[in-house]
This record gives sequence, C-alpha cells and structure tokens, in this order.
Amino acid sequence: MSAVDSAPTTEAAPTTEAASSTEAAPSTAEAGRMGAVRRAARYAARHPGVVLSALALLVVLGWMIVPGWFSHQSPNTGDGAHRLRAPSEHHLFGTDQLGRDVYARVVHGASLSLRTALAATGVALGAGVLLGLLAGYLGRWVDLAIMRIVDVTLSIPPVLLSLLIISALGFGTVNVAIAVALTSVASFARLTRAEVLRVRTAPFVEAATLCGARWWRILARYVAPASVGPVLALAALDFGLVVLAVSALSFLGYGPPPPAPEWGALVAGGRDYLATAWWLTAMPGLTIAVVVLAANRLSRVRENERSRP
Repeated sequence: MSAVDSAPTTEAAPTTEAASSTEAAPSTAEAGRMGAVRRAARYAARHPGVVLSALALLVVLGWMIVPGWFSHQSPNTGDGAHRLRAPSEHHLFGTDQLGRDVYARVVHGASLSLRTALAATGVALGAGVLLGLLAGYLGRWVDLAIMRIVDVTLSIPPVLLSLLIISALGFGTVNVAIAVALTSVASFARLTRAEVLRVRTAPFVEAATLCGARWWRILARYVAPASVGPVLALAALDFGLVVLAVSALSFLGYGPPPPAPEWGALVAGGRDYLATAWWLTAMPGLTIAVVVLAANRLSRVRENERSRP
C-alpha cells in the first residue's frame, strides 16, 4: 500500500512545476513589456526634444504619404468669398488671395518638397559612398582624380552650383532634385573616404586580403558595412539642408510651376501680402523650419549618446 500511495505523489510533482512555470511565463513577458515602457518613458523624460522631433517628422511624413487623411480640402480650388482669411478653426493656416486653404496646400505640398528632398539625398548618398569607397580603397591615381573633383565641387557655393546645373538642365522638380544631389555628393564622398582609410587596415580586412578575396568583394562585404555608419548620420543631417535647398530653389522660381503647392513657392507667393496676410509666408516657412530643425536634432542622437559619461 505504501508503494501505491507514493506513486501519485511522485507523478504530481512535475505537474505542479509545469503549472507554476506556465503561470510564471506570462508574468515574465508582462514584466518585460512594462520594463520596456518604463525605459521608453525615462528616455522621453530625459530627451523631450528627440521625441518632439520624431513626432514632427512622422506627421510630415504622413502628409507626404497620405495627405487626404490630414486635409479634406482641395489645395488648388478656392472660394472667392473667403479670400485672405486669418487662421481660424475652419482654416488652420488661413486662406490665400484666391480663397484656397493654406493648410491644405502645405499638407499636399509635402509630397512635392519631401519626395524631391528624399530623392536628392538618396542619389547624393549613393554616388558619394561609391566614390568615397573607390577613392579610399584603391588609392593612387583613382584617389587623386576623385578627390580633386571633390575639392573643386566644395569650392563652389552650393546655391550657385545648383543654379548653374538647373540653367543647363531646365526647370522642374526632377531637375531640382538632380541639382541639389550633385551639390551634396562631395561631402558624402569625403567622409566615406576618411572612414575607408580608417577601416582598410583593420585585421579582418587584411585577413580577407590574405585569403585571396577579390578587391570588390572585400570592399562590398567588409569595408563598406564598417564605413557607412557616420555617413548615414551625415545623411540625416543633410536631409534637413536638402529640404532647405529645394525650398530655396522653388522660392527663386526654379521649381515646379504654379499652382503646384511646393513649400518654397508658397513662401514666395505670400511676399506681396506680408503687411496684410502674414500667414501666407509664415505658415509654410514655419513648416520648413520645423522639418529642418527636427532632422538636425535627430541626426545628433548618436553623437549625444556617445558623449554621455
């Protein structure tokens, strides 16, 4: 009887342990989620500027992707009875001289301004990284030729160089993106070259060379991934400058023709009404400033984290 009585007791122990582990698993996962929430809350409390910048850029990216979710009014259709109305609950940014809603024009203009800036930044990043990799790794006459072209490009003011390129290519959104991209290639190429010169003497690169790997494979698999970190941070910083450059060219009349609601063109269109309708220039100008400052702030997150003791 004692053997029979002890058998259920022996089998019940694993069952009890399994039940306790099953009950502990959800509590552990929930504790992990709560810990992540607390860490996020502490980070937001310590870095409110980063959080606000990220939210601002998310909103503006929403304008670019789905402008209809943020404004149900047409950006090019106006009402003559509501000309030059000040900002109100019905027209958040006021109306222009044709009765068009300025907020709707700013929201729909984000598609033009940000797509052009993203295209220009992407082209400049790709071309600059490629030139920097070749110059830094191959060296000799390749390095000499590429870097002399980079030095000449950096010696010309970016706005002047952009105007020269646009004068040769013609007006329009695509040509503005090409002009701004060509003025930004040099900075990416120089930084990439400096990183490649630092990385190419690393032990893992020398080991790959001794193993007989082809130079282009070493460049793509080992050197490039170890060199692009600072370049991506520069791209985030340069994005704000590219938005500013695209808006400046549109302000001067080299962007898309009216009635396209490009941000720089909106600022230019309100110049004649500064005394009576300040919001025509202030609202799109403030939007440009917020995007530039937010991109600048987010580009310095890694730098600030590294500088912390």
